[in-house]
Amino acid sequence: MKRWNGWGDDSNDLDYELSRSALGFLEGLIGKAARLQDASLEQALATVPESRLPENSLYSIDAEERLRHARGQSLPDWLALRSGQPGVCPDAVAFPECSDEVRALLQHAQAHQIDVIPYGGGTSVVGHINPEKSGRPVLTIDMTRMNKLMALDRKSQIATFGAGTIGPQVESQLSAQGYTLGHYPQSWELSTIGGWVASRSSGQQSMRYGRIEQMFAGGRIETLKGTLDIPTFPATSAGPDLREFFLGTEGRLGIITEVKARVTPLPEHEAFHVLFFPSWEIALGAVREIVQSKMQLSMMRLSNQMETFTQLKLAGSARVIALLEWYLKKRGVAGDKVMFTFGVTGSKAQCTAALRLTRQIAKRHGGVGAGPALGKKWEHSRFRSPYLRHGLWDAGYAVDTMETAIDWVRVADAAEGIQSDIANALADEGEKVHAFTHLSHMYGQGSSVYTTYIFRCGSSYEETLARWEKLKAAGAEAIVRFGGTISHQHGVGKDHAKYLQAEKGELGIEAIRSVVTLFDPEQQMNPGKLLP
Repeated sequence: MKRWNGWGDDSNDLDYELSRSALGFLEGLIGKAARLQDASLEQALATVPESRLPENSLYSIDAEERLRHARGQSLPDWLALRSGQPGVCPDAVAFPECSDEVRALLQHAQAHQIDVIPYGGGTSVVGHINPEKSGRPVLTIDMTRMNKLMALDRKSQIATFGAGTIGPQVESQLSAQGYTLGHYPQSWELSTIGGWVASRSSGQQSMRYGRIEQMFAGGRIETLKGTLDIPTFPATSAGPDLREFFLGTEGRLGIITEVKARVTPLPEHEAFHVLFFPSWEIALGAVREIVQSKMQLSMMRLSNQMETFTQLKLAGSARVIALLEWYLKKRGVAGDKVMFTFGVTGSKAQCTAALRLTRQIAKRHGGVGAGPALGKKWEHSRFRSPYLRHGLWDAGYAVDTMETAIDWVRVADAAEGIQSDIANALADEGEKVHAFTHLSHMYGQGSSVYTTYIFRCGSSYEETLARWEKLKAAGAEAIVRFGGTISHQHGVGKDHAKYLQAEKGELGIEAIRSVVTLFDPEQQMNPGKLLP
């Protein structure tokens, strides 16, 4: 069963307790910390109010189900659940098994003035699925029983899935047929294909497979105005693309129940490699040249100096890392070095050519290969990061991220400015923040910028939340100042909504609002999300 107050399931196998050396490293950077006391499930359940909805065969009003669907995986959600104060809970949770049942639930909600929240894997980190305080009762619709591969068109390479299918189910059902979707967000183990569409998700290997907007070919959406079936076309010039009306709309227009996705045959070969460059500035030039040359790589990730330093410190064997450091120094890559991870996926011939050309460009920029071990380590731990919150929490630390995407002309300044603003956001309290950055997705035009930050918990949950609010605001305001998007891959939800107008403009916001109002005149569908 999924953990009620954290990431993953109830098994503790993946909690990644901090090693003694890792703890000493953090204490040296930002100081010793003390863990806050966790509330029990029973204590949290005691705060769940009686449902405002009567018992009904359409849904459950069980208190534990309602608690488990009250929050996502943002740091404020984590603090709310760990403190035993979940706040507003849905009044009921439904588990439909087909589109017709979703339509019946929406008709019931419309007839009885009930707000509706679509729920996929519950992995939202920006408040997508949190009920708002409202005079109307709230029904959360959990889509995870709609989890089957419904059809596979091998000639067109289009697979139809129930929208509640989580990442491992998507890949296991496709791989049995010799295909892959290839969409691997950090939340892959728990998030759903419908949630990926609703939040405009990006996977780790989007350079090969595309972002979800390239994969989403059509599907079925149940709305308060009726059912909308979006047909699949290779391409069309017949006016605005209806797919785009629903990509990234976060349940405000309706509930995606079936997703038709473009899939590809399983690759013959796949491998991940690591290079080191002498400096961040040199590396930026190298990776920009690689991506703009249209190299057939499946992923690229460039860690800045601070992230490289942190990862090597926490990598494990001190003897192995010392040997690596010696080797890199001998090759002219020393103190300011940065780490570049990349993947090759496809036929063996494609991978061999891409690897050779990438190494040639890297060599011209002073890049030095590090052998296969680090690439294999990245592949093995690629979905590990969310679990690290547990180990840090047990030691008294909190961790969160900020991400954006921005044109190459501003990437260097934005990466430095966002990290610096977050690192200094608690200086007025005398608190240090450890912040580090990487570029996680790269395009010919620009790149994502992804900053992670670790800080000490306060003496109370309230103080810890207040620290997070300052850090979040510092990062978001820096993103707006540098002209980046407020979200490259996490969506808008509630936490980012007030920053959306900076990139959409007043008229753009009104255009989005008008479409929302057309489909949902009473604002019953996931109210309070997306729009400021």
